[in-house]
Amino acid sequence: MPRALPQLAGVEHRFVDLPDLRMHVAEAGQGDPVVLLQGWPQNWWEWRRLIGPLAEHHHVICPDLRGSGWSDAPPDGYEKETMADDVLQLLDSLQLDRVRLIGHDVGGFVGFLICLKAPERVVRYLALNTGHPFVRPTPAVLATLWRFWYWPLLGAPLVGPWLIRHGAFRRFVRRWFTAERAGWSPADAALFADRVEEPARSIASSKIYRSYLLTESPQVLFGRYRSQRLTVPTLMLHGLEDRILREGFLGGYQPFAENMGLELVQGAGHFIAEEQPQLVLDRALRRLTKAQPPSGRSGPWLVLLCAV
Repeated sequence: MPRALPQLAGVEHRFVDLPDLRMHVAEAGQGDPVVLLQGWPQNWWEWRRLIGPLAEHHHVICPDLRGSGWSDAPPDGYEKETMADDVLQLLDSLQLDRVRLIGHDVGGFVGFLICLKAPERVVRYLALNTGHPFVRPTPAVLATLWRFWYWPLLGAPLVGPWLIRHGAFRRFVRRWFTAERAGWSPADAALFADRVEEPARSIASSKIYRSYLLTESPQVLFGRYRSQRLTVPTLMLHGLEDRILREGFLGGYQPFAENMGLELVQGAGHFIAEEQPQLVLDRALRRLTKAQPPSGRSGPWLVLLCAV
């Protein structure tokens, strides 16, 4: 299985030292910066179908989140608040004052937290197949909790890392998340699996889900974020054939968001950026560029985040 960085035309790689994390960044193109962040079980390679088109107009910057891809996998720090701080520290290191933001699944939730923690840093936000932080424990939500049955398995100490190292990605993720419809080649799947099956990264992956179980989910359901307002203009773009995150999780945000909408996409599942890259590219370029940020160090930005 490949361990070296995959090659993509026009992409160069570097590592950025943050206060407690060495983060890998893939870059391409010139112009206004566009930052894309991946998440479990993927890495920067998830954006391979968008990097080229975006790089025709932008400086594309694709970091790997903590514990993923070629970034460090430290023993702790997998709470999503900490992962949001990682991204903000990266923006500081790259001297990006304000960004446009896109997030998918885990990275999507991280993106929402960035918008709440530092709204002055985000011009607009596009969330891809992810839950928002204002979810209430309604009957519609509770009726779909069984779909998250794999969280306790992957998040369990010892058991979770063992399952991940011994093929949970290959046997479970590709089937349950219907990854084949995203057009993953065997080489693409190997690039993702090779990283998460490494010992340190399998532990990191398990802790991402353990934190969901013990920290983020209770916080959301018991209303931690419902005392805040989302002021960043936001669009949730959601593939309706996502087998995990159903429509019941997507509503109820209206009292807490000043300018947030929801677009449901027929014929798309969980990996919408790979299943329908042209649609995502269209929304990124058309919806996120409506408002220009105030003058900053380098002009307007676009940040893309992803995870599972």
